[in-house]
Amino acid sequence: MSTNKPMPVPTSISAPFWGGLKEGRILMQHCGDCQKWTFYPRRHCSHCMSHNVEFREVSGEGELYTYTVARVPTLPEFAGPEPQLLAVVELDEGVRINTTLVGLGADQVEIGMRVKPVRARVSEDGTVLLRFTGAEVGLSEVDEVPKQPEAAADADAQAVRKIPLSDDAALQALVSEEFSEWSNQVLVDQDMINQFAELSGDDYWIHTDPDRARKEGPFGGTIAHGALVQILMSRLQVPLGFEITGFTNMVNYGSQRLRFPSPVPAGSLIHARGRVKSVEKSRRGTQLVLELNVHVVGQERPAVINDLIILYM
Repeated sequence: MSTNKPMPVPTSISAPFWGGLKEGRILMQHCGDCQKWTFYPRRHCSHCMSHNVEFREVSGEGELYTYTVARVPTLPEFAGPEPQLLAVVELDEGVRINTTLVGLGADQVEIGMRVKPVRARVSEDGTVLLRFTGAEVGLSEVDEVPKQPEAAADADAQAVRKIPLSDDAALQALVSEEFSEWSNQVLVDQDMINQFAELSGDDYWIHTDPDRARKEGPFGGTIAHGALVQILMSRLQVPLGFEITGFTNMVNYGSQRLRFPSPVPAGSLIHARGRVKSVEKSRRGTQLVLELNVHVVGQERPAVINDLIILYM
């Protein structure tokens, strides 16, 4: 989920529709000559071409005309833990609307089912989009503004196995091709990106100017600095399931590999997982290489790949 999602830009023609959604009303254009309804908003009736059209309130109820399950995000900004249910709804007035279904699993959706409208708040400025759900679902509003998830309770903490630094066999047994479970999630919003830009001096517009980034940038909006996402690893508590004990000092010795394969749009939730790639002894001490991958929630491609070297002495 991201704040870089394309947002409606009301025009003089469409403003009543978007304003109505903010007020909790669904307004459609009705033709005073042929008595038919038109959507999307335009200057004339889409049936008889008359300019005698006015906005009238409708219930928003209708039937599901068709749908598809988008398990791969249509854009990175639409990544999330659940697939998108993209749909076309035919209102009782006869107009069809492209939309997204909410409050339903893919196995609960059937073409022809009765649906009702859901107001989705998608921005702090109060912008509302029109979603739909099943007629029997107890849902009328959803808040889709990205927020920092609450911290998990301590009771959910994973049991940690303590491994002495002197136990070579146990250390080697940590090496695995399998990644850990996911960490907690952290919201990377525009305020955080701006603060990092001020601290680091990297205020390039692709990070700090949402309007320019939306018009000229390749990602549809601002993105986080790769270095910022890398540093946020310290806030992502990866459940590795072990703790090494019996050392005098432990230092971050750098990275064997550091890559930024995909962007993190402003407003994204990120999480991470890791695995031990290798454990080696040297004259300096015991060197453990921990591969840490940071992902935007819902994205398969990592945003950061960091083979972190930890030196135990």
